[in-house]
Amino acid sequence: MKPIAQRISEIPSSATVGIADQAARMRQSGIDDIIDFSAGRAFESTPGYIVQAAISALNTGRTHQTMSTGTPEFRAACAQKLKRENGIEADPDREIIATSGVKQGLTLALLAVISPGDEVIIEDPCFVSYVPLILLSGGRPVPVALRSENNFRWSREQLERHVTPRTKAILFNSPHNPVGTVHSLEDLEIIRQIALKHDLFVITDEVYERVTWKGRHTCMAGLPEMRERTVTIMGLTKTFAMGGWRIGFALTPPGLMPAMTKLQQHLLTCACSFVQAGAAAAYGEAPPKEVLDLWREWEARCAWMTSGLDAIAGLKCPMPEGGFYGWLDISETGLTSAQAAQKLLDEQHVAVVPGSAFGAAGEGYLRITCVKSRKDLEQGVQRIRTALEP
Repeated sequence: MKPIAQRISEIPSSATVGIADQAARMRQSGIDDIIDFSAGRAFESTPGYIVQAAISALNTGRTHQTMSTGTPEFRAACAQKLKRENGIEADPDREIIATSGVKQGLTLALLAVISPGDEVIIEDPCFVSYVPLILLSGGRPVPVALRSENNFRWSREQLERHVTPRTKAILFNSPHNPVGTVHSLEDLEIIRQIALKHDLFVITDEVYERVTWKGRHTCMAGLPEMRERTVTIMGLTKTFAMGGWRIGFALTPPGLMPAMTKLQQHLLTCACSFVQAGAAAAYGEAPPKEVLDLWREWEARCAWMTSGLDAIAGLKCPMPEGGFYGWLDISETGLTSAQAAQKLLDEQHVAVVPGSAFGAAGEGYLRITCVKSRKDLEQGVQRIRTALEP
């Protein structure tokens, strides 16, 4: 058989999904005490009112393909959400496209913006799929390190140094996975000014925008002169415990919408019809008490877990500003992040993600999901202490 496509050999597998799959296989083999802190999956199931909206769609025959951009109901609900919560007026017909999760929205945006050889500036560390998606789109990722001494934020000078004539876009995530930073207005202004100065697109991954514990989330697209050059990707995967639903949307500049729609027609056809019905129920109204209570509980768990990890001798783990990951500094252990992650899995049956999976600047850290059950959190802290405390 002839060799497979070279592009496959040029990209790594997903560390977060791969480790979660490994933990699942260990359970299937009879190891039933696995604690999985790897993938960003909450302990809770999707709220019932969202599930019922999808069931109603199934029961009433809404099981066929929708428009490639999504159902009018879902796109209208997205526009309502943007106005209600983000202060952004959006035309659901000209600026919003339903996507099968945030990764697929990012794929559409990158394929629409990037030509072969174009450079995309990304954060280091960053979500594990950014580099592969940029490479698959024909682009070149340009990592710019986030340093603890600068509170994991870019400086203007640092970002400016990485702009070249080939730079086409800046891609960033806020709240940030894995570090947990929520970009301030000052942070966004640095990116905004450089994008305007060099005529760049900005692609923002805002999947964690509703689980912000410190500070306030601000959409880049809402800042002056940024609407026409910013693609905003949002989704329900994390904040509504809807990981398996694979649903989100992109807010696009009107001029980019035809390109992303054409890509959608060929790559996906459309997002799942009855899933859009459930998502429309989630976005179409302000979050009810049960959802607000869920987010408060997640914040409490993040605080408890990071505090417990931070209390272990030789480890450091601050409370994230947003998102639901502990960014555990293990640099004093003398282990690499891959060694520490393997030690935890082999000796304590605890699955975590090595920081190196998120980029070179992630070395010396482990990413730990904090929204698991209270029982798993308590046992997890104990097992991590046993494995890594000097």
